[in-house]
Amino acid sequence: MTKDVVRDDSLQITLSGHLGILRVQAEWARLSAQLDRLEPQTVTIDASGLSYCDSSGIGLILHIQAYQSSRQRMCQIQGLAASYQSLLELLDPGPFEISVAKETAFTRLSEQVGRTTISVCQDLHHQIGFVGEVVTKGARLLIQPRALRWNDTLTLAEKSGADALGITGLLGFLIGLILAFQSAVAMKQFGAEVFVADLVVISLFRELGPLITAFILASRSGSAFAAEIGTMKVNEEIDALVTMGLDPIRLLVLPRILAGVIVLPLLTLLNLLFGLVGCALVMLALGYPMVTFVERIQTASGLGDLFGGLAKTLVFGLLIAGIGCLRGMQTRTGASAVGDAATRAVVSGIVAIILADGVFAVLYYFLGI
Repeated sequence: MTKDVVRDDSLQITLSGHLGILRVQAEWARLSAQLDRLEPQTVTIDASGLSYCDSSGIGLILHIQAYQSSRQRMCQIQGLAASYQSLLELLDPGPFEISVAKETAFTRLSEQVGRTTISVCQDLHHQIGFVGEVVTKGARLLIQPRALRWNDTLTLAEKSGADALGITGLLGFLIGLILAFQSAVAMKQFGAEVFVADLVVISLFRELGPLITAFILASRSGSAFAAEIGTMKVNEEIDALVTMGLDPIRLLVLPRILAGVIVLPLLTLLNLLFGLVGCALVMLALGYPMVTFVERIQTASGLGDLFGGLAKTLVFGLLIAGIGCLRGMQTRTGASAVGDAATRAVVSGIVAIILADGVFAVLYYFLGI
């Protein structure tokens, strides 16, 4: 039974007899209501008369302790048997409470820097492993070219190249037209409009033509490669290929990389051709005959400028297709995973293109090209 004695601001609760689950259910509500009504400063629990007490009874005692502690009041336990005392210590949640440190701007910044560093290191680890697999299995294809899926490679080249002819030609024409017009406005002050062709041709052959075409391929094919492989990853189709003993790198990645390397130089040639057409229209509008335009092209540029730009496109195509496949293979599960992979493929591809272009600029400078 339970006996309560109220003295001044203190409450003495005497527990005796059998304190099991059935009794605790009734006592829990009664004692909680009494504590709310009396609001005693001190609660003394006399458990010397208990003949039986299970975990529910210990829970009742802990509930009273927690109630008093939450209001900064005292709670004393007297006469609790040693066996019940050990059970009380075992079930007491107090030792497991964790004090949460106050979050500051510095801790948030430190945590963000740490997470970013870990993410970059993990991404670098995946990139190194991916490059190693591609190089190793690509080298095997040089020995056994029949192992490559040539039908898939040509189909991917058609989708990446033939379907992009319109946008590539249009952008090339507009770039040549706008660049020639802007150059003519500046050179008119010096009476040097005839050299507009020189400026446009060198810019297109060495920089703008390869870069603009690479950006087109990165936004179209790089994102498409990431989305295709990412969808297969989400649907566990790549895991199924591995289970069947098939190599995803050979079946999915290498055909796309080879298609990108083949297509980008051809698209660049088309871009340059339409860029020259746009420049020629501006030269004709300025009153210069086509013969003069052709002569300035031959004087200002040579095959070295053309092939120097096309050499870049081989590396650009390799980077675009490789990064698109890598981001696709890194796709996680979730509704937005494929979209995130496509976005990362485009952003990473453009950054890689610009970095590679800077390396080529330094290399060509030291080679005198």
